[in-house]
Amino acid sequence: MGAGEARLDVARVRGQFSGLSDGLVHAEGPMGTLVPEDVVHAITQAMRVSVAPRGGVFPASARAEGLTAGARAAMGDLTGSAPGGVVLGTSATALTYVMAGALAHTWRPGDEIVLSRLDHDANIRPWVQAAERRGVHVRWAEVDIETGELPAWQYDELLSPRTRLVAVTAASSAIGTRPDVAGIAARAHGVGALVCVDAVHAVAHHPVDRLELGADLLTVSAYKWCGPHVAAVVADPGLLAGLRPDKLLPAPDRVPDRFEIGAQPYPLYAGVTAAVDHLAGLCGEATGTRRERLRRSMTAVASYEGQLFDWLDQALRAMRHVHVLGAAGDPTPVLSFTVDGMRPRQVTADLARRGICAWDGDRYARELFDAMGATEAGGAVGLGLMHYNTAEEVGYIIDAVAALRPR
Repeated sequence: MGAGEARLDVARVRGQFSGLSDGLVHAEGPMGTLVPEDVVHAITQAMRVSVAPRGGVFPASARAEGLTAGARAAMGDLTGSAPGGVVLGTSATALTYVMAGALAHTWRPGDEIVLSRLDHDANIRPWVQAAERRGVHVRWAEVDIETGELPAWQYDELLSPRTRLVAVTAASSAIGTRPDVAGIAARAHGVGALVCVDAVHAVAHHPVDRLELGADLLTVSAYKWCGPHVAAVVADPGLLAGLRPDKLLPAPDRVPDRFEIGAQPYPLYAGVTAAVDHLAGLCGEATGTRRERLRRSMTAVASYEGQLFDWLDQALRAMRHVHVLGAAGDPTPVLSFTVDGMRPRQVTADLARRGICAWDGDRYARELFDAMGATEAGGAVGLGLMHYNTAEEVGYIIDAVAALRPR
């Protein structure tokens, strides 16, 4: 770590998570993280007072307005976007379905969209189903099954003047690959297509900027970075103004409200703001605006997690009975692996007996695992690190995987 580079004080960080008192090694982060006390407290405090739906002239309704505005501002700071372009919802999946439905109204038979086999199914199936309803052709960007990379050059052949949308992940929550999203977006914009970037996993591990990525639509989900189950689609307000989602007639028609379907979980919005503040405060040396503190803190997170993950990744790849999927350069701290003679569920059960929390299966990366030939074998075992994990825990995981043997 270079002189003057931001550092992560992991002991201070871990003190914020009461969930760590269970004594387990939490390596299940890519499917959902632990929640710090500040986030729990923020939600609890918001639920201790009356909160009514927005639009009223009494205090409980005003509180909902404040909670919503706070969450939008926080999501905007997290992604480098204007709060007026932040659409809130219960999950990235649900919001992508809303956006797919709205965008599909602008598509015509014979149009095309380009999807990626690398992506979580939440950035695949809503678009596939919308395309089927509109007679739109789906083209696929393929993953190099040896490296796990998503080559950007293939988009030169996939894109055409009929391309209306390109959907791609900023980072795979299954194998950690971080594609050249900016390069892909530039190619897509060159033919007039919109770009939807799934940053749900990426935001937890690196600084993210919607404009730098070239994303017209960008999805994030707070429970992947120590927040509650609230997600957002972030876009330019002008783009959202041109889209007409299906909605109830009396529901607000202004942007971004027109995309937020049904009753909203206002107390959880307090947790969203607290979770973004948590990320911004991970580096005690960071100063300036929340956006500036987020950039420095998440840079420190990337450096800290990267060192731990390099050790874990290299150790597992050196084991003759372990097979790690892919070998992407500069990945997020997550990997998937199989063990000779053991089903993935057997492996996670054995790890659980040793106090290690890990997932198995396809973890919603179905297209990727199909391409890699892992689905029929039950998928793979997934391990992911977060900023609250330690070197001691990584060493324990390595020893536990080394000891795995068929029963």
